[in-house]
Amino acid sequence: MRNAPYLDGIDPFAATVRGLTEPDPVRAALRAAGPLVQVDAPAGGRAWIVTDDALAREVLTDPRITKDPAFAPPGWDRDTAGLEQTAAAQPSLTTLDGPEHTALRRAHAPLLNAQRIRAQSGRVHTLARQLLTELATGRTTVDLMAGFTTRYPLTVLLDLLGIPLDRVDQAADSCRQMFGTEPGAQGRAIAALTELAAAGLGEDGRGLAAELRDRVPAHTSPDQLRYHLFGLIFAGQLTTDAALGVLIARALATGRHRGTVDRADTDALIRETLRQHPPAPFTLWRFTTAETEFAGTRLPARAPVLVDIQGISNDPARSPGPDLVFGAGPHFCIGAQLAHLELHAVAAVLRTDFPDARLTVPFTELRLTGIGGLQGSRLTALPVALHG
Repeated sequence: MRNAPYLDGIDPFAATVRGLTEPDPVRAALRAAGPLVQVDAPAGGRAWIVTDDALAREVLTDPRITKDPAFAPPGWDRDTAGLEQTAAAQPSLTTLDGPEHTALRRAHAPLLNAQRIRAQSGRVHTLARQLLTELATGRTTVDLMAGFTTRYPLTVLLDLLGIPLDRVDQAADSCRQMFGTEPGAQGRAIAALTELAAAGLGEDGRGLAAELRDRVPAHTSPDQLRYHLFGLIFAGQLTTDAALGVLIARALATGRHRGTVDRADTDALIRETLRQHPPAPFTLWRFTTAETEFAGTRLPARAPVLVDIQGISNDPARSPGPDLVFGAGPHFCIGAQLAHLELHAVAAVLRTDFPDARLTVPFTELRLTGIGGLQGSRLTALPVALHG
């Protein structure tokens, strides 16, 4: 039995700023070290990172590994590690495992399956068109990272959930506060988004929020229901926001927003974007529930484990096949269909309504910034002239 190699001096959780076209040297270093490597964890001690596709799928489906923060290493600070509350304190799709997770996922899944999302295609395209048209009115250049990529997915989510759209700006402010450094900022943001979610739960509610209320397990409390809705809003915004800026930049830089709408080309552009710049560079934390062996290495109980989604997706030696952008196994992202639709809608609207749109800075000057931890990178700015 061997120990996984330890990468001293490599910090995959550091805040970064780099050019959009620059490779990430940390990913190459992790991959070169082996399929399972040790690094220093932000909250102290060691963490194990999976860099191999096959091993990642094994880890993501192994019942000996849990997402419940109750199994985090003793002494870990929840805020430093970026952890939710334990599953006992706050059950959610991202903290439960086993039968309880299955039951909760069964309540959510029909609301976001392929058929239901396809039925929303026209509405999502309309929202994308309305928001981009509003931004283009009276402006020569607009920064889409400031005025669109956050508000658009939130507008779609609130519309689907049956929450009044006059609360989009409030939701956007709360999402930004989630990454604030001021003490208590994250807690206040969660409280604000949880309260906002309740606006879709009135007796006359006709959106997915009210439908979820009627589908969750009977023992679900009102507070727990609102937290489930918070999770849908925050995770849905975060996922699409990060990918959207890069998608638009790539489309405008290559001219792929001109000409007739070609779904196959749009599909390829979205796949390339998500593979090269996945919204989440890592999975959320997982923890071993007992001493466990992977890749010839024995991990102790309560070992923190991550899958390097970004590194695996961009491994030049990786065999063709399904990627890990939205995860795998029981915790595969339940909003993946909606995220794809949102990206498709923007690409289509650019082609039909803004064929002359262009970047107002060279593509090579666009910069990605990451706040560190498990969070992905987003463009610092995306200045665009929508009417050329």
